Amino acid sequence: MSKKVYPYIPNSEASVQAEMLKFIGVDSIEELIADIPEDMRMKRAMKLPEPFCDEAGLARHVGAMLGKNKTARELVCFLGAGCYNRYVPAVVDEVAGRSEFLTAYAGEPYEDHGRFQAMFEYQSMMAELLDMDVCNVPSYDGGQAVGTALRMAARIARRKKALVPRNVNPDTLAVLRTYLQPDVEITYVDYNSKTGRICLDSLKEKLTEEVAAVLVMNPNFFGIIEEKAQEIADMAHAKGALMVAYVEPSTLGLLAPPSQYGADIACGDIQALGLHMNYGGGVAGFIATKDEPRFVDEYPSRLFGIAPTSEKEWGFGDVLWERTSFANRDGAKEFVGTHAALWGIAAGVYLAAMGPQGMRELGEAVVQRLGCLKKALSGVKGLSFDRFSGTPFQEAVADFSESGRTVAEINEKLLERGILGGYDLGKDFPELEGCMLIAVTEQTSADDIKALASALDEILA
Repeated sequence: MSKKVYPYIPNSEASVQAEMLKFIGVDSIEELIADIPEDMRMKRAMKLPEPFCDEAGLARHVGAMLGKNKTARELVCFLGAGCYNRYVPAVVDEVAGRSEFLTAYAGEPYEDHGRFQAMFEYQSMMAELLDMDVCNVPSYDGGQAVGTALRMAARIARRKKALVPRNVNPDTLAVLRTYLQPDVEITYVDYNSKTGRICLDSLKEKLTEEVAAVLVMNPNFFGIIEEKAQEIADMAHAKGALMVAYVEPSTLGLLAPPSQYGADIACGDIQALGLHMNYGGGVAGFIATKDEPRFVDEYPSRLFGIAPTSEKEWGFGDVLWERTSFANRDGAKEFVGTHAALWGIAAGVYLAAMGPQGMRELGEAVVQRLGCLKKALSGVKGLSFDRFSGTPFQEAVADFSESGRTVAEINEKLLERGILGGYDLGKDFPELEGCMLIAVTEQTSADDIKALASALDEILA
């Protein structure tokens, strides 16, 4: 007699499985999955414990597994590379966790208790931060946002090539390759080995009248500010191409917004704006443009607007709904699914709480901490920050190649001391073997920096 597993997975009972298979007209699980190629099927049994018949036992088992993880709250964190150890004000979790907004299904409640207004407020504050007119509801993540932005640019310019610099985030690039091809061809632009910024000579060589858009990541993956962004935009526009800027929103309290250096489309990820790090969750993308029909007509995602109602009140609702695949399944600009609306509400609360002055102070705090980090580590033997001369923000490239130690070895030793080290750049950029991308945030304290400097002194001695 089989062990009872009710109520968690009742269909794992052999008798229940047999009844279900009989109902749908197949004799076995193998027959049910016959369309899946043999080489893609797992042949061995899954390594699972015996079924738990009580909730207490299951909770104890899962709790023990989760207890093996170490979080950024338990470690001193210097890892960034696209996801950062930000402080999330308590008011953000309080509002985003309210039952009016929170559901188990992508933050998409089926009855509107102010969600449309909340999303309108988020879009408005994002547009102000970016100095753009229009901003969409959040897409899945920054990678999907830039993929959609480049596809929008291709439709607007009626061309099928995009120039992508090699100093973009490798994870973002992986999404771009999947999302653009085969419709939009990617051509790579080199970066300057001295400054770490986009190489303008390489851009000039590859920028033709067949190019729809030039992508700029600002700051780029090495943490360096693209100071020639206006020159890049001018070069793109001279060839009839658009400039798409992937920007880190937490920098915009200090740095110029993308519209002021010629970007036609701005995009990026809002993880920095009040979203916890959540093992692949806690990310959401944004796209922003000017309020011109040639841009607004090409958004595939939802846009919320405000208008007077027949009751002489203000109402919030979808704008140009027919663009979306919700309204026009076969003829929409792109497919749009259940995105990360809840994170838009969280980011809206964060921006409202911070205000323009708070965003400026955030940027200043990050710059100060990065300056303290470089100063504290300047005396560590075998480490230098001389690989690139460009101005960094939030992240800096630390070169350990003279130490005789690999970045993996250094990170392992740091972890033994309770420190989460930086990103190993040599994994994605072979020419940067021995280099580590070290990140700071507003949560990085003077004691954290001293601990890192002391640990590196010991490890590299």
